[in-house]
Amino acid sequence: MFNSKFGSIPKFYVRAPGRVNIIGEHIDYCGYSVLPMAVEQDVLIAVEPVKTYALQLANTNPLYPDFSTSANNIQIDKTKPLWHNYFLCGLKGIQEHFGLSNLTGMNCLVDGNIPPSSGLSSSSALVCCAGLVTLTVLGRNLSKLLAKYKSLQWDKVLRLEEVQAKLGISLEEMLLVTEDALHPEPYNPEEICRCLGISLEELRTQILSPNTQDVLIFKLYQRAKHVYSEAARVLQFKKICEEAPENMVQLLGELMNQSHMSCRDMYECSCPELDQLVDICRKFGAQGSRLTGAGWGGCTVSMVPADKLPSFLANVHKAYYQRSDGSLAPEKQSLFATKPGGGALVLLEA
Repeated sequence: MFNSKFGSIPKFYVRAPGRVNIIGEHIDYCGYSVLPMAVEQDVLIAVEPVKTYALQLANTNPLYPDFSTSANNIQIDKTKPLWHNYFLCGLKGIQEHFGLSNLTGMNCLVDGNIPPSSGLSSSSALVCCAGLVTLTVLGRNLSKLLAKYKSLQWDKVLRLEEVQAKLGISLEEMLLVTEDALHPEPYNPEEICRCLGISLEELRTQILSPNTQDVLIFKLYQRAKHVYSEAARVLQFKKICEEAPENMVQLLGELMNQSHMSCRDMYECSCPELDQLVDICRKFGAQGSRLTGAGWGGCTVSMVPADKLPSFLANVHKAYYQRSDGSLAPEKQSLFATKPGGGALVLLEA
């Protein structure tokens, strides 16, 4: 297909995997670790550097139209989430981060089998691929470049993890503090202002983000309970994996199930379809099942013994997707199995 598109052959290939959060949801930007896993499904890009400044992008999926631009004049229209913008984002990110100029052109053909818009990081995989493509075309060593990278400073952001760190207490103790400090009933903006001793204007301009300035209720107790309990579950999950007790799989499954309950009830990022799918997966042999990704739709992840996998896939497909009204007819790759996959890499032609 590359040859038919560009009349030549690729010089190298880049791949980056999708990922799934085994456990740990909506806590990373609060300062806590999550436990992700690369899946076997990935994005693959075939690349041929050219001597012009022309950047030509094509996709094996006809739903995504071809695109071309100048490699040295990349404009990203943020109002239109077109597929090629994710590639441009990776390229431009590398270009700006390392202060690069006079980028060479290239022909690129993109392929992938990560289900899109499902919380499995298909777009992130494309961005990562584009960054690797750019570094490889420029002949730069990725590890040396990454060694220079400095973490972003979050000094101006008061995250839930910082509260725990300043108090110097455990996550379990932090949950008790949450019980004492916050009430389960939702807070309104006026009550928050009274607690903090600030005005409504200060709340809107100094604390709330643009998309939350019109929110009238804040479930602070529920959100804090989710973050601290979920952060504790991630650490418990890691500890069980390291110690490997005889009932390890059962214990890990229980943590996954607790995570889903917290996402559903405390963070409210589930939906009826996800709850139903989780119940069906547990019914047909999943040791643990939970939503993954941001939620409000998207994807679930289930831990299933290998010997139960064929019957599990068949039963879940029948129970969830094969409806009499056809309302949830599966798209290609809606239901799939994966083991932990490998990371991003560059494949050079021999």
